[in-house]
Amino acid sequence: MYFQHIYDKSLAQASYFIGCQAKGEAIVIDAKRDIGTYLEIAAQNNMKITHIAETHIHADFLAGSRELAAVTGAKMYLSDEGGEDWQYEFDHAGLKHGDTIKVGNLTLEVLHTPGHTPESISFLLTDHPATDEPVMIFTGDFVFVGDIGRPDLLEKAAGFTGTQEKGARQMYESIQRFAALPAYVQVWPGHGAGSACGKALGAVPSSTVGYELIRNWAFQYKNNERGFVDYLLEGQPEPPTYFAMMKHLNKVNRPLLTEVPKHKKLSKEEFNEAYKKGIKVIDTRNKYDFAKEHLPGSVNIQGNNSFATWCGWILSYDEQFILVASQSQMDDLTRKLMRIGLDNIYGFVEDVTGLGIETKSNEVIDIEEFAACIGKENVQIVDVRGESEYKSGHVKGADNVFVGTLERNLDKIDTGKEVVIHCQSGDRSAIAQSLLEKHGIKVKNYSAGMKEWNEKGNETVKS
Repeated sequence: MYFQHIYDKSLAQASYFIGCQAKGEAIVIDAKRDIGTYLEIAAQNNMKITHIAETHIHADFLAGSRELAAVTGAKMYLSDEGGEDWQYEFDHAGLKHGDTIKVGNLTLEVLHTPGHTPESISFLLTDHPATDEPVMIFTGDFVFVGDIGRPDLLEKAAGFTGTQEKGARQMYESIQRFAALPAYVQVWPGHGAGSACGKALGAVPSSTVGYELIRNWAFQYKNNERGFVDYLLEGQPEPPTYFAMMKHLNKVNRPLLTEVPKHKKLSKEEFNEAYKKGIKVIDTRNKYDFAKEHLPGSVNIQGNNSFATWCGWILSYDEQFILVASQSQMDDLTRKLMRIGLDNIYGFVEDVTGLGIETKSNEVIDIEEFAACIGKENVQIVDVRGESEYKSGHVKGADNVFVGTLERNLDKIDTGKEVVIHCQSGDRSAIAQSLLEKHGIKVKNYSAGMKEWNEKGNETVKS
């Protein structure tokens, strides 16, 4: 058996290439949209991708199964579980609990494991030349290392009212069946630390059933369904707004993108024409350079591993946008964006100077100035972290307005006062400062944030 774990750090998303070397056949599970990785693996190992599978209709990335099928001719194997509302709306081989997929001398048994979503399935792999016992399980968003999939996304992100309680109870039943698997079976999940699909995902890529029974919190509620449901639903991070679009696009027919597109470097004249029309500008430079000098109205989303996620929070799928980025960054940034279906890049510019537009700067303050603002009646301190972070410890008197929903909550910013914002370590507050400036609200940014505040031993309160 040939096995390769492919991991996208930008979305903390895992996909898998599993092949039978004797027969030269391979299956890809939960493919990302830039499919070149899988084609290269197949070519390097003299294998043909014959099978493509998904564990569920994903919310956090745009699956590349259809792109991969279009290029390779492989057959797609997708869940037909979950009922009428949870069916894929394009051609595929439907899978039910107990079905098997044969890939050369390998078999993958389908286990219906609802909870995260009603149609979720896992694949239990047996490598028959080695043993007739199962050796691996590919769990998707069912069981992670140290955590389990959240059941609230359908309600919070996609608007399916009343589904989170039902999903939590289904998850309770599903983990009982998982616990009955042999302890030695390796667990390969769909996500790692940093994903918004759970609240405490582990940093290592895989585990075993036996290890999860010992260390995963979910299995400590074996005889306490109510306690399990309450804990599972409590304190989940805010789901990015783009999740709803991913649920839709992963279910229906859509245009395919089988190659990574190349985008145009805009001339001064081309940029200015687009800028005057109001096309949004996303500046991907680091927060320090942006604070020193940037284009009025541009939004600072740094081109790091969180780039796609924050673009998914801020950008609309029907709008074009321009990137401020170097030529050398564009392939990486384009891949990150196409993995969540943000394909409307109008073009890019490398430098904000020389465009004939007067640039602006942002005010960043240090800890002494920030501390002096606390408790002043004419100052509003705004913590732009997530709600659960805020509740676990925040500066006394600070209001919580999460950066991801900031533009929908501008009324919570008191423009009659001096406004000071912060987050954990400055990345999110840089986004927030640029968004507020875009709406004509000038604020100060304590960029070092709660990280420095706590390291210096300053007071925090919980709520």
